[in-house]
Amino acid sequence: MTGKLGILAGSGDLPQRLVQVCRASGRDVFVLAFEGQTDPQTTVGVEHAWTRLGSTSAALKLLREAGVADVVMIGPMIRPSLRDLRLDPLSVKVLAKAGTNALGDDGLLRAIVGTLEGKGFRVLGADNVLGDMMAPGGVYGRHAPDAQAKEDIARGITVAGALGAHDVGQAVVVQQGFVLGVEAVEGTESLLERCAVLRRGGPGGVLVKLRKPQQDARVDLPTIGVHTVTQAAAAGLRGIAVQTGGALVVDRSAVVDAADAAGLFVIGVQVGE
Repeated sequence: MTGKLGILAGSGDLPQRLVQVCRASGRDVFVLAFEGQTDPQTTVGVEHAWTRLGSTSAALKLLREAGVADVVMIGPMIRPSLRDLRLDPLSVKVLAKAGTNALGDDGLLRAIVGTLEGKGFRVLGADNVLGDMMAPGGVYGRHAPDAQAKEDIARGITVAGALGAHDVGQAVVVQQGFVLGVEAVEGTESLLERCAVLRRGGPGGVLVKLRKPQQDARVDLPTIGVHTVTQAAAAGLRGIAVQTGGALVVDRSAVVDAADAAGLFVIGVQVGE
């Protein structure tokens, strides 16, 4: 995997980190940035082109012209309404083929992956390049879950697994056995903001983030970073659990430092075993 890598860049700093990793390893990259989605900083000093969501034909043309064979989809994207997308004919065809499956993120991403592969591109997972960011198992820092937190994690795994099977979301917050909130289209940050208002008295809750059971592991892996820890602490939570080998931990040492300072635990948990 030494050819030029095409990075289909969403928001956040993960696309930038991927660019940095590729540069450090000597691999050429091309960033395909999306209007209203990609942080402009991602494109600084790197070969790139801008396009818009819904312009699939133009995106494929840009990737071909850049000499890309392998592509990675990385970074969250806000899904606009179909009316605002201004779909080109190929995008309409992709959505029509996906049918009702395109209503969920996983179904839509599968359709996009299928289109890329059908046009001759090889779709790689972020873990192929960012393997050291995959969530390891066990407790990461000084703090560990107690018996109540372990029960909340177990309940969160059950609930998140059920939601994920219906392509709803990847995260849930549980406090003392009560489900305070589940992630849908709003994302984890908004979920935590809602749960800050809904939290109960007593021991704080736990954020559980899992890959959807049927999810293509190459795209849209659940991700946590320092900001997640900060948000969890602000919401009154006392810990975060992520799926071992099924989630990305951005800058793990900084995450551990932030969690230790906030008195939160972060733990990688096995799912389905």
